[in-house]
Amino acid sequence: MEEVAAPAPLITNDAVVLGILVVILAIIFKTSSSERRVFKKFYSVVPALLLCYLIPSLLNSLHIISGEHSNLYHVASRYLLPASLVLFTVSLDLKEIWKLRHKAGLMFITGSVGIVIGGPLAILIVSTFAPEIVGGQGPDAVWRGLSTIAGSWIGGGANQLAMYEVFKPNPNLFSAVIAVDVIVANIWMAVLLYGAGRSDKLDAFFKADNSTVNELKEKVERYRKSIMKLPTLADTIMVVGVGLGVTGLAHFLADIIAPWIELHAPYLEQFSLTSGFFWIVVLATTFGMLLSLTSARKLEGVGASRIGSLFLYIMVATIGMQMDVAAIFSQPGLFLVGIIWISIHFLLLVIVGKLVKAPFFFLAVGSQANVGGAASAPIVASAFHPALAPVGVLLAILGYALGTYGAYLSALLMQMVAPQ
Repeated sequence: MEEVAAPAPLITNDAVVLGILVVILAIIFKTSSSERRVFKKFYSVVPALLLCYLIPSLLNSLHIISGEHSNLYHVASRYLLPASLVLFTVSLDLKEIWKLRHKAGLMFITGSVGIVIGGPLAILIVSTFAPEIVGGQGPDAVWRGLSTIAGSWIGGGANQLAMYEVFKPNPNLFSAVIAVDVIVANIWMAVLLYGAGRSDKLDAFFKADNSTVNELKEKVERYRKSIMKLPTLADTIMVVGVGLGVTGLAHFLADIIAPWIELHAPYLEQFSLTSGFFWIVVLATTFGMLLSLTSARKLEGVGASRIGSLFLYIMVATIGMQMDVAAIFSQPGLFLVGIIWISIHFLLLVIVGKLVKAPFFFLAVGSQANVGGAASAPIVASAFHPALAPVGVLLAILGYALGTYGAYLSALLMQMVAPQ
């Protein structure tokens, strides 16, 4: 049967489409940060991130704009996404992470491991009674869609979109997976915030010593004040220059590495090592980490991660353009996979937290730095004390650095255990 072509969208000029997408983002962020009661109530139910995907998806479904007829996604994924990865990782403070290496670092790594193995285990569990939920072939293989959750839950949106581009799940499958990601992650954050209000009782359960948390309050406050400054035009141009300059270098090297592997070791294609985009993402992340060892790390003080977030959310909106909103409800069984996955993550954190007597603060922030990233980890951290918010950012930035690698490993494990 011949496939019916989608109708042409109402708006085909990419300059107009880009303007529409950025205005949508501006309205979402303006209203989500508003003090008005109506907006506070609305965003307590509907996550802002979901709207960044959903509204462009609605416009696509109504044929007002179209991802299929636009080149914006390609531009955003190749230029803005790698630049955002650079800007998120350039401020990585390895020295501070090393100081937190004991309980905070351990709980963060435990959370990452829980996500890496949680996906494959969830697939194994669900496949025993409902293999059709986690099966599929080619772009419709569910593990490909779930790889994007691994990217999101270890690192963040940039890592999620990197996995989307590397493993190329069907856009409709990705629409359903986005709903699982956002809804399950926000329910989980609500659980952690609830726990933050009862941290004394939970610390008693873990038999934890809170003195390390109190010491951190003073250290992070001093560090935060030492790097923050009002950015000048030169500062902003430097931030953008580092992001896009490293992106250009990553493109240059990827254009050499990927074809070389494809020619001399084509069997590595099964690991996506012949994908130019895979190398762009890995190289951008690696160079960002290396720059964090230099004075470039201070770019965070003039808004490196803020500009990185801007690039990222434009990318998010272009992804939404390619989604069919009806597909969000097409695979409700995937929510079961997400719930089992986050439960494995939580169970591993509780076991390790109990063994090392970690304060609940480290468990909560270590978890949210994985699952929520830099956008929400500070929210959970500040629920314990406002001065601790930077700790959430610090760990979340480490998540951005590890997210691509961890999600890639998790995706390969899911591919191995997924029913064929």
